[in-house]
Amino acid sequence: MKHFFLLAGFITLGGIPSAARTWVVAPGTALANISDALAKARPYDTVLVQAGTYRERSLTVDKPLTLRGEGWPVLDGETKYQPLSIRANFVSVSGFQVVRCGSASMEDIAGIKVYKGRFVYIFNNILEDNYFGIYLSGCKNCWVSGNRLQARGTVEQSSGNGIHAWKCDSISITDNRIAGHRDGIYFEFVTNSSILRNHSEGNIRYGLHFMFSHNDTYQYNTFRQNGAGVAVMYTRNVTMTQNTFAQNRGGASYGLLLKDIQGSHISDNLFSENTVAIYMEGCTRSHFEHNIFQQNGWALKVQASCDNNAFRYNNFFANTFDISTNSDLVLNVFEKNYWDKYEGYDLNRDGKGDVPYRPVSLFAMVSDQMPYAMMFWRSFTVFLLDRAEKVIPSLSPDNLRDLAPLMKPYVTRTATQ
Repeated sequence: MKHFFLLAGFITLGGIPSAARTWVVAPGTALANISDALAKARPYDTVLVQAGTYRERSLTVDKPLTLRGEGWPVLDGETKYQPLSIRANFVSVSGFQVVRCGSASMEDIAGIKVYKGRFVYIFNNILEDNYFGIYLSGCKNCWVSGNRLQARGTVEQSSGNGIHAWKCDSISITDNRIAGHRDGIYFEFVTNSSILRNHSEGNIRYGLHFMFSHNDTYQYNTFRQNGAGVAVMYTRNVTMTQNTFAQNRGGASYGLLLKDIQGSHISDNLFSENTVAIYMEGCTRSHFEHNIFQQNGWALKVQASCDNNAFRYNNFFANTFDISTNSDLVLNVFEKNYWDKYEGYDLNRDGKGDVPYRPVSLFAMVSDQMPYAMMFWRSFTVFLLDRAEKVIPSLSPDNLRDLAPLMKPYVTRTATQ
């Protein structure tokens, strides 16, 4: 579909232009500047840019065009300008290196920025050392695919996001690689959109950040070694499936942070080697199924403000703590999960344990309230306390238990590696 959106646009406007032409831009020729070609081109023409470095300040596409690079021509913002602005519908941009855009305190400057575009396709570009990488503002039915974005940000205040979408609808972010930005991918007020097969690694804050973005899907992505993992906030009806959240470590780091979300579906994901795999606050009516939690500090931190969530058929392997909570009142359902720490039995051999499992340990609750208590982890005293709590539960929540724990791991679909 994405290769034919220009055709769809032509049909919408009443037919395919019969005299579309290609303008070739190359250094040392009569047409050596991209800006001249953009000015001469008619709607639906192609501007073909040959290899070279082009320092033309701020280029603007203000009509339907195909802008294509051959030999990876460089659009250099010289750390002052926005290399490419798109202010038209039915535009395609591919094959460029876009580098060194400027930055400003009053304006979000990007390597490529699209203003209220419809049917804009940005694919197979390299963006390096930009403040924001690709920025979609007020766009609809646009695609960002197959791009590589690398920044050298060190602190949040002086860095922008790799792929930033604001107030958009029906956009697709697919097969991109993003590193070194503030947030790898950022959605704010974005609806009915998808994020597929992206690799977001080594970003300062989040690999992916959702704010007020409803009815979206992200699948088959990898979020690795980001400052605080992935955050989904103030959002409803999000589908998060078959993603990998790995090695997001730090004192305030999570694989996935869920804050004030509703009616969402989190399934078939891999959470591996995170400080906290999932941290939940104000999360309601969401389903967590078929996920793998392995070698995390805490697999789940479920705050008292969470209710009516269901955890079923998840696998918990080699986590320091499986679950931690800050309240005796638990309004969520845990059933038919596999817990590697479960020591019960299955006399009737139905695959489910005959004794309920309490995944919250006494020491998990103590360390959650007093983090410095972690210095006693693996001590003989802590071992005795946990054993005593299992025999005579007193402090851990009585109703936070799995009544039918699985005796063998549930066979899940493999998440993205």
